[in-house]
Amino acid sequence: MKGFQSQELTSIIEIDRKTCKGCDSCKSFCPTDAIEGKYGAVHRVNSEKCISCGQCLINCPFGAPKDTVDVVDKVIEKLKNKQLTVVGTIAPAVRVAIGEEFGMEPGSLVTEKLYGAMKQAGFKVLDTNFTADQTIMEEGMELIAKIRHFALGEPSEHHLGPLPQFTSCCPAWVRYVELYYPTLLPNMSSAKSPMMMAGALAKTYGAKEVWKVNPEDIYMVGIMPCTAKKFEASRPEFHSAAHYWQNQGKAGSYPDIDVVLTTRDLARLFKKLGIDFNTVPEFTDKDNPLAQYSGAGTIFGNTGGVMEAALRTAYFVITGKELDVLDFKPVRGLQGVKEASVTMKDAKTGKEVTLKVAVAHGIKENVKALLEETKAGKSPYHFIEIMNCPGGCVNGGGQPINPMGTSWLGKAKAVLPWS
Repeated sequence: MKGFQSQELTSIIEIDRKTCKGCDSCKSFCPTDAIEGKYGAVHRVNSEKCISCGQCLINCPFGAPKDTVDVVDKVIEKLKNKQLTVVGTIAPAVRVAIGEEFGMEPGSLVTEKLYGAMKQAGFKVLDTNFTADQTIMEEGMELIAKIRHFALGEPSEHHLGPLPQFTSCCPAWVRYVELYYPTLLPNMSSAKSPMMMAGALAKTYGAKEVWKVNPEDIYMVGIMPCTAKKFEASRPEFHSAAHYWQNQGKAGSYPDIDVVLTTRDLARLFKKLGIDFNTVPEFTDKDNPLAQYSGAGTIFGNTGGVMEAALRTAYFVITGKELDVLDFKPVRGLQGVKEASVTMKDAKTGKEVTLKVAVAHGIKENVKALLEETKAGKSPYHFIEIMNCPGGCVNGGGQPINPMGTSWLGKAKAVLPWS
């Protein structure tokens, strides 16, 4: 479970005083009013308000906001260390954005090329899509337990948080709740994000069964579209693998994710290693069980994707049947807030329940009403998906920076062609 312990952590975003023109563009994209400074004066980031989402960074016309955590050279050093097994876990939105850094059209889907470049660089792969599928099982089963208890009247032997249940895979959103709506923390899903599940999995099952190495000899690299993932990886509660092995009698203390590279960082790493992404041989990694995944994991990168995947799972477990149409279109699209309902008959009791859900993306514009409604105990929903960035992870703060500011639409269409 998430511990939500890390109140001492601070932002990873800073503004370069030499570059900032005081134009206020960054303020118009910041979801927490964390940027301070008068118009025309050099601005600064208030680290006590910032959620490290990087929206200021990708939208500043002068490139003044900076990601202060640069680990590219460190990862290259680890890749050269033959005593280590360096594992990269690749978020779904990266594969539709990395090509842009090498002159390809925004939204080019380059999964096999990315796998090939990762292999050439020396990475083993644990695809984050694999653990996105795990997240759906965890988050979906948690939701199902709450539906059975609160809506169908079944007793529960476990402590269950209140409804509505909020998604917990976006670290900027999690930090936003901690700072601005702490009374809603019990509503958050207890599931870790797919990246943090990947770190724990790599250093337990992956170490023992897949790569057959000591867990302390695995160097785990998150490869993410998101600057807030660097913040998330630094949280002290995420040492699950080390705790697991300590309970097995083994010594050692290490984080589940050692470092995070954004999509932009990964492109720089490839360039520093002399890897020509346009001509790199494609690779599928078919024999790697941790590189297999379903379509439910793939759609995590878009707004509504987590919700759609969870609904598929909830519907199947409660009714015993698949949704007639797996494409759950009411939660798709790029509206700021989407809502939908699905009626299902419980296979165990014969009772019907109508599950009401909402999806919001872009914290700055679209979530306050949902949160205030929940805080007041008046929310009509059972499940709410929230992603900080407009469009979801495809427009994360770690993605390629397009001066026209529209390339994320191409990435969204590559993840799901409905956008």
